[in-house]
Amino acid sequence: MRILFPAAPGYGLLLPVIPLAWAARAAGHEVLLATTAYVTKAAAESGLPTVDVFPVRDVGADLLLGSKGQAPGIEEPGDGLPPGYWELARAMRPFDLFALAMTDGTVEAGRSFGADLVAYPSDHAAGMLAAAALGVPALEVGNRISWSMRDEGVRESGARNHRTGVIPDDSPIIAGLRERLGIGDRRPDLIARIDPRPPSLGGLRADAPDPAGGAPWWPMRYIPYNGGALVPDWVLRRPERPRICLTLGTVIPLMSDGSKLSLLMQALGELDAEVVLADHSTEISALGVLPENVRLGGYLPLSAFLGTCSLIVHHGGSGTTAAALHYGVPQLILPEGADNPLVAQRVVDRKAGLSLPFADIDLTTVRELVHRLLGEPAYAEAARAVSAEMETQPTPASVIDRLTRQLSLR
Repeated sequence: MRILFPAAPGYGLLLPVIPLAWAARAAGHEVLLATTAYVTKAAAESGLPTVDVFPVRDVGADLLLGSKGQAPGIEEPGDGLPPGYWELARAMRPFDLFALAMTDGTVEAGRSFGADLVAYPSDHAAGMLAAAALGVPALEVGNRISWSMRDEGVRESGARNHRTGVIPDDSPIIAGLRERLGIGDRRPDLIARIDPRPPSLGGLRADAPDPAGGAPWWPMRYIPYNGGALVPDWVLRRPERPRICLTLGTVIPLMSDGSKLSLLMQALGELDAEVVLADHSTEISALGVLPENVRLGGYLPLSAFLGTCSLIVHHGGSGTTAAALHYGVPQLILPEGADNPLVAQRVVDRKAGLSLPFADIDLTTVRELVHRLLGEPAYAEAARAVSAEMETQPTPASVIDRLTRQLSLR
């Protein structure tokens, strides 16, 4: 079987899909990742064949231009951009922009590849439309720890949900793409939908019917994939004092002046702990003298060393949160945008961590919360309980086996 895996251009949007694609390849299926912009490098480095479905522009860079008010006003004739591209970039509507830019290329990639099945993330409308246009069976894959399409209100929203990225069917963007593809209101032929969340964070204990009467929901274990790297020897050793991972992801460092990161390092720098700064986007030299207990990790996969950490302090990215839960590490989450507040609330409700809005970061509060997380065993116990819960869920390999069996019955 030939399986197309389309995904939006973001580390947190693409990387959660990689273990399922690996499982398909290990089972003997041909796979192709379809994405664009800066994540094509990370996709290719996963060891899986990758195609850039929108090589005309870097949509991530253009969204950054839009956030700074530097995006051009209109598309120029012959520039290869679909009408409305810069309007969406200026309005900072990333998921609308991804759909507009990536749908045609994803369909073309699927046809050229000869896809027998499309496995697309719930938040990637280009993948959904490509599955419908290609007329092959599909698998909808949840790639977030904070929400799924099972949740009340996600699909019913009359306007684009800025926290989830789900674009409703009545969106002019979707309507225009459907007309361009000539597919009318055709929906993907779904075999199943996947929810990767552990049950105590809203996931499934067993198969469940779809609330809207569609394809059934299957549970699946979240397996962290953060990329590969040549790791230094210290990551393999558990330190004598607590090790704290500090990361603000890949997007926030590009859109901030570094002042919050400096404040966080100052707060953590006074602790009797080893602080690992996992950051390859910030100009570290501009932050001044670093505390003596801060170790620069650069681009270091979280899965390489989270298992030796006592705490992670981060921005609330879904992939980062899920990786910490996988390793049973308590969390201090500092949410700002996207679905980060939803992520934080899940963790706080499960008592596996604490949360502080990004805008409210200050030395005293951060220190107090970190002391609580390190000093009160209940947080680590709850985190380990979630980790144990995740271990009982079906693996991506078992999901691929099940998918193959279902297709054979058709």
